[in-house]
Amino acid sequence: MSSTAYENVGGVREHGGSSSSELASDRTPHQKKRGFATRAIHSGQDKSDPYGALNSPIYMTSTFEFDTAEQGGARFAGEEGGYIYTRLGNPTLNELEQNLAGLEGAEACLTVASGMGAITSVFWTFVAPGDEILVDETLYGCTFVYFRHGLDRFGIKVRHVDMRNPENIAREISDKTKIIYFETPANPNMRLVDIKAIADIAHNVGIKVVVDNTYATPYLQNPIALGADIVVHSATKYLGGHGDLMAGVILSSAEDMEQIRYVGLKDMTGAVLSPMNAFLITRGLKTLELRMERHCDNAEKIAELLEASPKVEKVFFPGLPSFEQYELAKTQMRRFGGMIAFELTGGHDAGLKFLNSLEMCKIAVSLGDAETLVEHPASMTHSTYEPEERARFGITEGLVRISAGLENADDILADIEQALAGV
Repeated sequence: MSSTAYENVGGVREHGGSSSSELASDRTPHQKKRGFATRAIHSGQDKSDPYGALNSPIYMTSTFEFDTAEQGGARFAGEEGGYIYTRLGNPTLNELEQNLAGLEGAEACLTVASGMGAITSVFWTFVAPGDEILVDETLYGCTFVYFRHGLDRFGIKVRHVDMRNPENIAREISDKTKIIYFETPANPNMRLVDIKAIADIAHNVGIKVVVDNTYATPYLQNPIALGADIVVHSATKYLGGHGDLMAGVILSSAEDMEQIRYVGLKDMTGAVLSPMNAFLITRGLKTLELRMERHCDNAEKIAELLEASPKVEKVFFPGLPSFEQYELAKTQMRRFGGMIAFELTGGHDAGLKFLNSLEMCKIAVSLGDAETLVEHPASMTHSTYEPEERARFGITEGLVRISAGLENADDILADIEQALAGV
């Protein structure tokens, strides 16, 4: 069955809910002034539960019953709103999507099974053989593989551009360019991209801008307000916040989201989010502001400690005045996030020795958890790059990445200090 047969089925507006833009227009002036934490706790809630449950029920169902055969046919034909099948929509997912759209300032949101599910659902919707996409030089390892070794097999050209200078984008755009994609801050070396400057250049020639906002979260940075067309997150990280789930998020205009839901998700990836995981992310959002403030506080202290150490050659953290893009960070981020990268003077071997000397901090990939996580990108998250590619794109062999956790800062610093002493 074609995707058009599913139009107006399972989407936000068709089962008694509202799109985020409709919700925004319905808010009173007093509600518009509500703070981030208040909105994260209260927005999107389904008030229809007959028992008055404070937390909405989890709709653990794959399919939905029709009152009549005619109703089922009408829903499949797009003539009547309502739920059909959780791959197309589910009340628990819808509640989370409403909440996230409001926090990110987007018209619409779609939740999926992983961060990579979010990225692939977007690109399988909007690119075709013969198209070209421009991506930044620094990307998460699996994203890099998808672009370079995935899309390339289907006749889609991917070109890396140093997007720290927006003029590089203006020079590289061609008549085949369909999407510009970047992370900011970038994983793992923290380089930033000026979202507004890139969006202005792209929109002058009708190109979409897609931004991975995982590191910053909606609390610290809002790419759509700066001109981005589509925002993706790995909700596995800060949005969930507890290292106990996998999920992805896509935010965009209602028009684009209609296509992503019924093409990228329904037909191409099938990367459907579990209602249980949606519930856990909704729970995580209630403490997102509190957690991000603590992550930021701890990261700033870690960065200052590392910069003062004679054993550290360079620290990459947007909140340090020594960071080359410090002024841009102050312009487009509310605070500087919970991620730090650094290079030890001893290079690769010193980096591994540092990791192996940690006592409390965990050697683990991922980020945004309550625990402080430390990893070696060249041999772990970014091992998918060839060594010469890592060298070219600023991912050195001795780079260490830290995700500042929620522990007491003094305990994190003490563990880092003793690990440095052993290098």
